[in-house]
Formats: sequence, C-alpha cells, structure tokens
Amino acid sequence: TLIIVRYLIGTAYLPFPVAKFAYKFFKTLLPTPEHMFFLDVSPDEALRRIQKRRAYEMFETREELVKVRKKALALAQEGWHIINTDRPKQMAAAEISRIQGYSAKVPLEG
Repeated sequence: TLIIVRYLIGTAYLPFPVAKFAYKFFKTLLPTPEHMFFLDVSPDEALRRIQKRRAYEMFETREELVKVRKKALALAQEGWHIINTDRPKQMAAAEISRIQGYSAKVPLEG
C-alpha cells in the first residue's frame, strides 16, 4: 500500500517560517504513514526531465527548484527517508523496498 503525504512537503512552496509552521500543523492534524519517503531529485536532473515533457509550471525554473528543494529537504529531516531519485528508478524502488522490509532483487549500487 502506498500512501501519499504530498500535502506535508507541499508546504515547502511557502515562505520558510510559514512553511515550517504549516508543515508542523498538518503533520499533527493529519494521519501519516509508518514510513515517509522524500523522493529527492537534483534541480539539474529535474530540469532535464521537465524539458522532456515540453511543458513548464510556475515553479519550474532552476532558481525556484533549488529554493524549494532546500526548504523541502529541511522539512524532510524530521522523520522522512530521503531517497535519491537521480539514479535509475529501479534502484530507488529497491531502496524503498528494503526500508519497508521487503526483499529486493535490484542492488543499491550499480
């Protein structure tokens, strides 16, 4: 079962003092799963993926991606497993499976 708690990290789009308050508010008020995974991607890799789809959103400039990622990583320090998703998705999936206690056939190093 996968539960998405996007609303928590989504607070990173707010100015930081407000983001931290909103994060703590939502985390206390709303249910959270046993494991929370922050799928981290570098701004450069994110831009590369965005360019493939040929459509841009408001926050999809390198400057904004750097700023929001920094805030999101700061928020994710509290109880999240930070997963590097610059690498192949099979490797990230294997790491998540290991954390959840499932056996994974894909090595983390590759």
